[in-house]
Amino acid sequence: MKRFLVISMVLLMVTGALSAQTTLSAYTTLEEPFARELFQQFEKETNIRVNFVRLSGGEAVARMEAEKANPQASIWVGGVGLDHITAKARNLTVPYNSREARNTPAEFRDPNNFWIGLYVGPLVISTNLDRARALGLTPPKSWADLLRPEYKGHIRMANPNTSGTAYNVVTTMLAIFNRNEDQAFDFLRRLNSNIDQYTRAGSAPGQSLAIGEIPIAIGYAHDHVRLKANGANIEINAPTDGSGYELASMSLIRGGRQQVQARQLYDWVLSSPEAQRIFTEWFFVLVRNGAVRHPLALSLDQITTVKQDMAWDGDPANRTRLLNRWTAEIESTR
Repeated sequence: MKRFLVISMVLLMVTGALSAQTTLSAYTTLEEPFARELFQQFEKETNIRVNFVRLSGGEAVARMEAEKANPQASIWVGGVGLDHITAKARNLTVPYNSREARNTPAEFRDPNNFWIGLYVGPLVISTNLDRARALGLTPPKSWADLLRPEYKGHIRMANPNTSGTAYNVVTTMLAIFNRNEDQAFDFLRRLNSNIDQYTRAGSAPGQSLAIGEIPIAIGYAHDHVRLKANGANIEINAPTDGSGYELASMSLIRGGRQQVQARQLYDWVLSSPEAQRIFTEWFFVLVRNGAVRHPLALSLDQITTVKQDMAWDGDPANRTRLLNRWTAEIESTR
């Protein structure tokens, strides 16, 4: 009997150890339903359960900064590449030379392997046609259009302090105005007069748009294309005066306690046919060589893009200055 109890205790200890080895804590900036589908597929293929927390890009960086002495996650999946550049500069992530990175063009990954791009997504301006018709509005087709007085209180976008999507709007204005910061902020101040509210997450304005809560929203194409494909009566326009775009990326978190499992997820996201299928079905335009694109997805070669300097835009000093200025000159005036 004593021998049986000892064997049982050993088995329980081994089972507990194996259980600990098959879980992974992650942060993600992917939309929660998409992240859940993706991570459940990973668990199905690898038997590693992903316990994830969904955060906006700015929140993810802030959380990692606050937890750097005791990291609570080991990998960050998704989020605007500028945020990953910021995380690298703040020493919050670690390099990983994945064997699967060779299938991603060099222009879409960090030269020192701190982050890797997953998909690109241009900024768009979308209009709920039912609400617009009721209000007598025509869909705006450019950034300049958004300043028209008839749109006052009818536009929604995210807050650059918490959303990588919205910070990309700020950096897009810098590109449009040839890096003239004063001119870019003059535009943002005038746009502020027509904004009804700034949301925490970049995808939130599109969700409000789809249900007719707001007639006009700024966001990324893949989010809005998905809403339209699901039945929302919206018109999607890439700004004719130039669209900025995100390079959604992935990084390993410095000091994360589950580096083995995190690397497995990292490799799997880059290589699994099922992972690629899920991304494509959610209208993301993958940057991996040979990746299939959904016929409804909007890719960069279909629109006019601005010339972005991602290294400059993601530099912590530049980002901090721009966000401080946005807070002082725009957010504080509301």
